Amino acid sequence: MRKSIGIMLFAVAAVVMLAACNHGDTYADQKNRERSAINKFIKENGINVISESDFEEQNNVTYLDKNQFVLFKTTGVYMQIVRQGCGEKIKKGETCRVLCRYSEVNLLTDSLQSINNIQYWAAVVDKMDVTNTSGTFTASFVAGESVMASDYGSTAVPAGWLTPLSYINVGRVTSEDDELARVRLIVPHTQGQQYASSSVYPCYYEITYERGR
Repeated sequence: MRKSIGIMLFAVAAVVMLAACNHGDTYADQKNRERSAINKFIKENGINVISESDFEEQNNVTYLDKNQFVLFKTTGVYMQIVRQGCGEKIKKGETCRVLCRYSEVNLLTDSLQSINNIQYWAAVVDKMDVTNTSGTFTASFVAGESVMASDYGSTAVPAGWLTPLSYINVGRVTSEDDELARVRLIVPHTQGQQYASSSVYPCYYEITYERGR
C-alpha cells in the first residue's frame, strides 16, 4: 500500500506544535484547552447538542435540519448520524470486517491530519475487524490495509469510531437506493488515536461504514 507521506507530515508537525504549546502545562491545562477547542467548534458550526435521553426519545436519530449532535457524557464523544445506512447492525456475538472512508481534523490546530476519502486514495479503504461482545464493540485495523494505521503506526482503532456501531446499519450497496452509513464525530483525546491521546487534543471525523466480505 502506498504510504500517506504528506498526511503523516501533517500529523507529525501538529504533534510537534502541540508539544511546544504543552510544554510546562499541566494535564488540567491541556484538558481545558481541549474543551475550549470543542466548544469553539460547536459554536462556530452552529451545532445543536442534545442529550442521550433526547436522542432515545427521537428513536436514536439526529435531525440534520437542526444540526443535532448527541453528547455521550460517559465518553465525551459527540455524534451526528448523517445516514443510518443499508443492511443491518452488527449482531451480538458477531465478528465482521468493516470498511471505512474518513477525514480527520485536529480541532486544536484546525488542520487536516489524516484522510482516505479523496481521489488519491480511491483504491484504498481502511479495513478493521470488529467484534460485538454483548453490546460492547472492540476492533483493530488490518495491518497494511489502513491509512489510519499507517499514519499513526498502530492498528488500534480509536474508541470514538466504535460509538456509532450501536446505532447504524453496516451493509453493502447492492442497489441504487442503498446508501452507506455515514456519521460525524467530535472525539476527545481519551477516545481518540494515540497521537491525540498522548498530546491531548480533540478530532473531528466524517466516516462511512461498509460491511466487508
